[in-house]
Amino acid sequence: MNPLKHVAIIMDGNGRWGLKHKNSRNAGHKAGLNTVEKIIKETIKNKIDFLTLYAFSTENWKRPKKEINYLFSLLQTFLIERIEELHKQNIKLKIIGIKSFSSKLNNLLKRSEKKTSKNKKLQINLALNYGSKFEIINAFKKLKKNKEKINEKNLSKYLLTRDVPDPDILIRTGNTNRLSNFLLWQLAYSEIFFEKKLWPDFNEKDYNKIIKNFKKIKRNFGKI
Repeated sequence: MNPLKHVAIIMDGNGRWGLKHKNSRNAGHKAGLNTVEKIIKETIKNKIDFLTLYAFSTENWKRPKKEINYLFSLLQTFLIERIEELHKQNIKLKIIGIKSFSSKLNNLLKRSEKKTSKNKKLQINLALNYGSKFEIINAFKKLKKNKEKINEKNLSKYLLTRDVPDPDILIRTGNTNRLSNFLLWQLAYSEIFFEKKLWPDFNEKDYNKIIKNFKKIKRNFGKI
């Protein structure tokens, strides 16, 4: 049975769900938060140490400004209302990405990280303004600046996920089969599960089914 330490998720389909059910993409983003909370609880039940959620990519700035503002407003409200509860549950929050938001959101993110920094039960990596190509290029620049030998070990320590094991599983909802510039280096040997359901429809049963299937897979990592 395969050990499972890290699950990464591309939470795709919120906007489409909102248009389908409420005629509003923003309604889908709000509904998606309920799924996030369900999956966090289920991750803890399964004693998984790391959960990485792709919340906003470097390419998502191309979306309408109104939608972007709503997404960040939703995140601010969530942190203000729920960070204390996450802290009480012994959950650590880590932001991976470029913190180039409003001063209010930047400060809130920093406070949330600091408050939960010593928690041990589960680490949630929230990928915000994250792009894997930028991350890898930046890691190479740091290697060059420090005049270090270019190898996997040295490059990995300059990635935003340093000190975190590579994901065992990647889940992408929304019936889209691509990686979308997410953890390209770290996903080299992850087991990938593409899920047809839109993110707000994804539930605990779906999640546990993927975990169960993962544990049955023979993982060779290039060997026979």
